[in-house]
Amino acid sequence: MTIAFIGAGNMAISLLRGLVNNGMSASDLTAADPSDVQRARAEEIGIRTEANNNIAISGADIIVLAVKPQIAGQVLKSLNTLTKSQLVISIAAGISLDSLQSWLPSGQPIVRCMPNTPALVGAGMTALYANDQVEAEHRKAAEHVLQAAGEVVWVPNETLLDAVTAVSGSGPAYFFLLMEHMAKAGTALGLDPETSRTLTVQTALGAALMAQQSAEPLATLRQNVTSPGGTTEAAINTMLEHGIPATIASALQAAQQRSVELAQEFGEP
Repeated sequence: MTIAFIGAGNMAISLLRGLVNNGMSASDLTAADPSDVQRARAEEIGIRTEANNNIAISGADIIVLAVKPQIAGQVLKSLNTLTKSQLVISIAAGISLDSLQSWLPSGQPIVRCMPNTPALVGAGMTALYANDQVEAEHRKAAEHVLQAAGEVVWVPNETLLDAVTAVSGSGPAYFFLLMEHMAKAGTALGLDPETSRTLTVQTALGAALMAQQSAEPLATLRQNVTSPGGTTEAAINTMLEHGIPATIASALQAAQQRSVELAQEFGEP
């Protein structure tokens, strides 16, 4: 299997590095980018690079579109060496399948993905949706590519990718916001900033690992560390009184709606 990346930005480099670390030969990977700097980053991991997209994708089994959404249409419409035997995987944020199909030849197998930034450290979460031309072997190949940077899930219809964007695509920022203010509050309570940050980040990591490794509902995990009349209950009750659950729900609804709007802005009318 050979893979060509169009775009060699941070997400592409993370996937390329993950593929190589997972045992794929660097000689089977190509990255195209007009930037000398970005190509040099890919070359550091032994990847062949090209400035010309059409040269890069010629003969590849899989093509990964890893460009900014604003230029996705321009890039795809300029491909003249593309064949229907090639699987196109798009990680361009907010670009709908209808738009991708309008810019590519009829009948092209396409997988649209919504990754998130923890992919940069191999801990990403990516949701995938495929068009009707995608066969079982295409799905396995797409999983192989995206699992190089974390976990993957398939969604049954494309509209759910807007919900995915709200939950996991934008989600890291929500946790950063919580950690930011926990660390500030710890400092206000007398801890030095470095200690407060360490306590906050390690606690977040530990809680995430416990949730990942447990089959218990998240509410149960919370209840298990909330003793009646204790310190945790006092904190949780204060959060509930201040409407934290409703705020979270409203925030995710706003993110989902913005995802819909961006698809309309960047895609075909």
